[in-house]
Amino acid sequence: MPKPPSAFLPENFDRGRPLVLIAGQGIYPQLLAAAARAAGVPVRLIAFEEETAPELVASFPEEERHTVHVGQVGKTLKLLEQLGAGSAVMAGLVTPKRLFGGLRPDLKAAQILLSLKRRNAETIFGAIAKEIEARGVRLLDARVFLDEHLATPGCMTGGKFPIEPDYLEHGIHIARECARLDIGQGCVVRKGTVLAVEAFEGTDEMLARAGGLRADQSLFVKTVKARQDWRFDVPCFGLRTLETMERAGLRAAALEAGGVILLDKPAVLARARAAKISLLGF
Repeated sequence: MPKPPSAFLPENFDRGRPLVLIAGQGIYPQLLAAAARAAGVPVRLIAFEEETAPELVASFPEEERHTVHVGQVGKTLKLLEQLGAGSAVMAGLVTPKRLFGGLRPDLKAAQILLSLKRRNAETIFGAIAKEIEARGVRLLDARVFLDEHLATPGCMTGGKFPIEPDYLEHGIHIARECARLDIGQGCVVRKGTVLAVEAFEGTDEMLARAGGLRADQSLFVKTVKARQDWRFDVPCFGLRTLETMERAGLRAAALEAGGVILLDKPAVLARARAAKISLLGF
C-alpha cells in the first residue's frame, strides 16, 4: 500500500474531491497549497479581502477561487458547497485588530457570536468548524501536507543548545501554563525569570517587548495547548519571527516538536544558522 502524502490525513480521505483552502496571511497557506497540489489533490481557494497574499490568489484560476471579507461566514459556507468541497483546511493568520475594528459579520457570523458565552479563537473557530462539518465538509488538521515543516526533537540548527536544562524546563513550564490558561502559546524567560508572555498581540510584538529588557541568555518558548484543536490556531514559527528575534537580541528558541510549524523549514534553519540563533525542538 502506498504511503499517504501526509500523516495528518484522515483514513477515509477522498483525494478525488476538492480540498478548499481557507487562507489568511503569509506563506503558510502558500506552502500548504503547493504541497497538496504536489500530492495530486485538487485545491480550491477561499481568500480573505486584504489578508490573503495576492500571489496565492493569482495561482488559482478564477473559477477555482473566491474572496470574502473577514466575518462573512454564511457566504463562506455557501462557497464551500459551490466549490464541491469534500474537505477544507484553515491556514494563515488574520490581522488581530481586524477581528475587532474591521470585522464585517454577516447574519451567520452574528448568530455564532451571540451564541458564545466566551469569545476567543478556540470558541469562535470551534463554532465555525461545527457549521462547516454540519454541511458534510471535513475540516482537516491544519498541519496536513506540512509534515516536513514541523519542529523535530533536538537542536535543529546543530551544535549545543545554549540554554541550561533547568532554565529550559522553566520556560517550557511557563509556556504550557500560559497555553493551559488560554493566554497565549509563547513566552520569553531568562534564567528562571519571566520577561514576557504572549497574549492577543501575537508573537512578534511579545518578542519586541522582551527585547527592551536584558536579552542575553533569554529563551523564547513556543508550545501548543494540552487539548489543542489541530484544525485551527496551530502555532507557527517563520522568517518574520526569526528576524524579530534577531532585532530583539534573542538567540535561542524552543519549539514543541510535532506541534509547531516552521514556515519553510529549510529557509528558516538556514537563516537561523546565519544569524547564530539556536532552534531546539522539545
